Amino acid sequence: MAFIAAQGGDVGKREISRAFGLDGGDRIALKELLRELADEGLLGRKRRKLHVPGALPAVVMAEVIERDEDGELIATPIDWDEEEHGEPPRILVRLARRGRTAGPAPTIGDRVLLKTEEIPEADGLIRHNGRVLKLIEKARALTLGIFRKDAQGGGRLVPIDKRNMGREFAIPPDFAGDAQEGDLVSVEVVRHHAYGLPTARVKERLGSVATEKAISLIAIHAHAIPSVFRREALAEAEAAKPATMAHREDWRDLPLVTIDPPDAKDHDDAVHAVPDLDPDNEGGFVLTVAIADVAAYVRPGTALDREALVRGNSVYFPDRVVPMLPERISNDLCSLRPLEDRPAIAVRMVVGANGRKKRHSFHRIMMRSAAKLAYAQAQAAIDGRTDETTDPLLDGVLCPLWAAYAAVKKARDARAPLELDLPERKILLKADGTVDKVIVPERLDAHKLIEEFMILANVAAAETLEEKRTPLVYRVHDQPSLEKMSGLREFLQTLDIKLPKTETVRPAQFNDILARVEGSEMAPLVNQVILRSQAQAEYAQENYGHFGLHLRRYAHFTSPIRRYADLIVHRALVRALDLGRDGLPETVTPEQLAEIAARISASERRAMSAERETIDRLIAHHMAEQIGATFRGRISGVTKSGLFVALDDTGADGFIPAATLGMDYYRYDEARHALIGDQSGEMHRLGDRVEVKLVEAAPVAGALRFELISEGSYVTGDKRRPRGPGRNRFRRPDERPRGPARGGKRR
Repeated sequence: MAFIAAQGGDVGKREISRAFGLDGGDRIALKELLRELADEGLLGRKRRKLHVPGALPAVVMAEVIERDEDGELIATPIDWDEEEHGEPPRILVRLARRGRTAGPAPTIGDRVLLKTEEIPEADGLIRHNGRVLKLIEKARALTLGIFRKDAQGGGRLVPIDKRNMGREFAIPPDFAGDAQEGDLVSVEVVRHHAYGLPTARVKERLGSVATEKAISLIAIHAHAIPSVFRREALAEAEAAKPATMAHREDWRDLPLVTIDPPDAKDHDDAVHAVPDLDPDNEGGFVLTVAIADVAAYVRPGTALDREALVRGNSVYFPDRVVPMLPERISNDLCSLRPLEDRPAIAVRMVVGANGRKKRHSFHRIMMRSAAKLAYAQAQAAIDGRTDETTDPLLDGVLCPLWAAYAAVKKARDARAPLELDLPERKILLKADGTVDKVIVPERLDAHKLIEEFMILANVAAAETLEEKRTPLVYRVHDQPSLEKMSGLREFLQTLDIKLPKTETVRPAQFNDILARVEGSEMAPLVNQVILRSQAQAEYAQENYGHFGLHLRRYAHFTSPIRRYADLIVHRALVRALDLGRDGLPETVTPEQLAEIAARISASERRAMSAERETIDRLIAHHMAEQIGATFRGRISGVTKSGLFVALDDTGADGFIPAATLGMDYYRYDEARHALIGDQSGEMHRLGDRVEVKLVEAAPVAGALRFELISEGSYVTGDKRRPRGPGRNRFRRPDERPRGPARGGKRR
């Protein structure tokens, strides 16, 4: 284990055998030993490499959090699973050697790429050194919050970060600027006091958050999401000219169609299908997926390119979109508008009657979309309800698409990707920006058709680039770690479901379990626990497959307007197939692509957090006037400190502190994903149906606190202490009563 830890997560059985001089029968014993260590949770696996759980990888993205007593910078890894590994390790930051490539030195709050190594014989809290490879993001040395004005013209700042809830700042009148009541402002702390509130000065007034329509402003500024394009990037976008036919094939007569959500503003993918006339492929189809040619307008090294890399992806809020590219590019020149000439990169794929891809080819084309369709509109036409747009397209365009999808679905079912049933909720806003309702959109065959065609195109892109030996950024998803599989196995045993111990895990194993519980009360619980056992998908220069889709190679190719990873793949295809002079530069190294992959993976997580927090704030704002109301919901998370509950109607996620469950002492049972009363045996478990009362709402933080009304189940089946009006529960004699918590860690 010491040897594995020293390798920084980059060691397998072959390296261990070589290091310890093992061969023959010794390797069989080694395999058994490694399996035992994994079952005990002492070893984990990622990308078919072994690591000690909680050990740092050799290269890590980290955030500088503080200085120690000696003035040295201390950092912690950004992508760290505290629930699985506990507190994140602290890394002593070592600056790059002085010289031309040293670059600016990091400060507190900066994000840096570190090369880590364990400190020999370290006996303190800091056990790792980290040498700065690159400074990724400079910190904003400001605090964001809501300005609350007082009668003297000054006021207080109420921080928006949940970690700072209850920690306010005093703003004297001279330091308030033109901030008004309810404004979102950024402040800098000018001095701290031994007693009383720290004093702060307003640096920027970011806008009013008096209406729900402006709530996304909080997430944009809290996560430092770039929302204003640099002047140079805008100038390049405005100066861009429509693409010409140079290096392109003319496919304008092919009736490609776009199928998107009804409110989509940019359309970057179009599809077409016809039966294959080749007698050797009876029942097969020729599928075409055309993707907007963003590489024609966003060249490597330009201001537009630098801006796109900083953003990494577009960010979608209920009331606005923060795009990766200016509107001149995303909504005009690259948007596949109907009946307008647009440049694209297309992949033509031949599939058999069984849906398996036989061959494919990429082309740089000029296309002209035949129609812009919404998912429901296309589905309605197939179901017999055409309109003036879909009626002329039904026989020649839509029916062949659905017939091709029926074939492709056979291959998908045979591949058996992970089939989790996790309905997604969507917030609908009124004209004034307030929440109208929360819905679960129906999942139509039209959605699945586009999804499967895009997956096929993404696989084709990865295969072509591998064949041409051209570097690329993969979309990868690791198989669940051995420690998470061990935890899942223990949980399933509590439901009398066996998960065999095998070294290789397949999505079909999870699908079999999900099929067994489908339609039962346990189905939501099992879906949630299996989801939490999965690794997080990311971008990487190294390919280790996509576990969830059950694919050996996969790359994002189909959304270059909103994802930088797809733009990299487009440029790689242009270079590999000699489709023009705007491809991936020959000078780009695998190390540079690995760095880009780390940056855009971090950008993706940033966007997901911002989108999730905005929805939380919108719903908390919507529910703030319903204090005291009761709701039905389901336990969506269980921690030592309490329960998270997702409400049925809105999907709102709120917290119930363990201290408010009653007078009993509730102990966290990790295997059952439950809190269980020591004296009563009452159990509150992940997935349980519950009734709760709303007792507190904090719209700025997006936090809700509930009180549990309904009764739990009982482990022993013996209701020793029935719930009464006074909640007469037993608590351990040595346990002091705890006050209600302010909130809890969101899952």
